[in-house]
Amino acid sequence: MPFVHPAYAQCPICIVTVGGGMLLAEKLGIDSLLIGIWISALNTAIAFYLASKFKLKLLNNPWLLSFLFLFLILFYFQVTNQIGNPANKLLGIDKTVFGQVLGLIAMFIGNFIYGFTKYKNGDKVLFPYSKVVFPVVAVLLVTIIFKLVFNL
Repeated sequence: MPFVHPAYAQCPICIVTVGGGMLLAEKLGIDSLLIGIWISALNTAIAFYLASKFKLKLLNNPWLLSFLFLFLILFYFQVTNQIGNPANKLLGIDKTVFGQVLGLIAMFIGNFIYGFTKYKNGDKVLFPYSKVVFPVVAVLLVTIIFKLVFNL
């Protein structure tokens, strides 16, 4: 019997859709915190998808790879002067950085809830596409909360 490796895949079509949606959101003038949440969610989804493709043990961990992607995107934003504008702050934190961290946390919570419910259900999913639904709902809730509470 062949060895079965766990799959940490996220839907590749969803990844492309979110990427295209973020470009459109920026053109429509959506707040950078809200865009940051979804960019970070996209990066985390890509990290979870790619983690199963790497042979190197260190990069095979989707959680660690998600942090690496976060730091890389923040480094890119810093180098290209997309963060650091004093007028683009919320609660004293740059909105883009804040959004990136919120998106990462929301995706982690969604993925954790999916894993927990699967574990509690005898290693069976609760419903089809729950691996996609839990993270997306978590990110959507964070987006709605910040949009309404801070009037972004």
